[in-house]
Amino acid sequence: MKKLAIITTHPIQYYAPWFKLLAERKNIQVKVFYTWGEDVLQDKFDPGFGKSIQWDIPLLEGYDYSFEKNIAKDKGSHHFGGIVCPELIENITQFKPDALLVIGWAYKAHLKAIRYFKGKIPILFRGDSTLLNEKDGFSIKKYIRKIFLKWVYGNIDIALYVGENNRKYYKRFGLKDSQLIYAPHAIDNMRFSDIDGKYELAAKEWRSRLGIPEKNIVFLFTGKLEQNKAPKVLLKAFLEAKIENANLLFVGNGNLESELRDEANGALNVHFIEFQNQSMMPVVYRLGDIFVLPSQSETWGLAINEAMASGRCVITSNKCGGAISLISQEFGDIFLANNVASLKSCLLKWAAIERFQLERLGIKAQQNIKSFNFASIVDVIENSVKR
Repeated sequence: MKKLAIITTHPIQYYAPWFKLLAERKNIQVKVFYTWGEDVLQDKFDPGFGKSIQWDIPLLEGYDYSFEKNIAKDKGSHHFGGIVCPELIENITQFKPDALLVIGWAYKAHLKAIRYFKGKIPILFRGDSTLLNEKDGFSIKKYIRKIFLKWVYGNIDIALYVGENNRKYYKRFGLKDSQLIYAPHAIDNMRFSDIDGKYELAAKEWRSRLGIPEKNIVFLFTGKLEQNKAPKVLLKAFLEAKIENANLLFVGNGNLESELRDEANGALNVHFIEFQNQSMMPVVYRLGDIFVLPSQSETWGLAINEAMASGRCVITSNKCGGAISLISQEFGDIFLANNVASLKSCLLKWAAIERFQLERLGIKAQQNIKSFNFASIVDVIENSVKR
């Protein structure tokens, strides 16, 4: 059986399930090397949410893994020097892999491993960067960045691109079509399905406790209340739209929370709920009829996948990398980022649709997201390693 070593910083809900699936299928042998170190298992302060976060779903079950010794002074995935693992290459070598999959290169230990194993075993790479925020025109900084990234990606054999915007990014920095294999960004679609209707019932009861009339349309935002997510753009567009029989619900925390509450100025149709952990998210998405992701920069936006898997229509900005791959006019809309008028137009358009019709459109969204699944990722990885 061929062996695959996987390098990634820490366990997250978007990767651990397909690590487990790879192990369960037993077509290749897998071991995951977590480079942040065991410190990552402790509750850690998330500056975006403004509080300590520990995910409440299992992320270390069903597959082989190890936590590498990270000697960085300021540990973490927020900067290049935050992942420094002097034993990583030796530990991977002892595993004797036939191929290496690296998730993210912008860490000292990751880039060092890529460089070391180049030419020794095939190197697969996964990231979700895009060109959406690249400024037009020439600049020295932009030119140097292009040369550097061409050098980085010159060290890998295969890039597993997550969608069209990601594919264009890899092409810009020198990868050939023969090196690009589609492996869609995915979430655990089944975890967000509602076979017995318990999530819908819980959401209905929650909406009632919030004082939201049953007939009203609810626009939902969930995530960090920070500048990049642009919740203030959403609030301004909603308040300017003055939509009767509509409510806006923010779920999350962050440094903009107090400003948002002040700007809402006690509006009875604007609501705020504290951060909710992963086990509650299938209910949270069902609090709304239409999910809105107004981010001014988002490499993909996996919350879109989660909302669609929950049977919800979606409005997202054009700066979300996954928008062109996921959104259809049948069940969603794409507006111009940071453009209040553009978002307001979308809110008015979708608020004019009856709730029962939105439910039907949400079913189409749910059906559409089924092809974005972990099995597709695993198929691609297995086939790549076997080749």
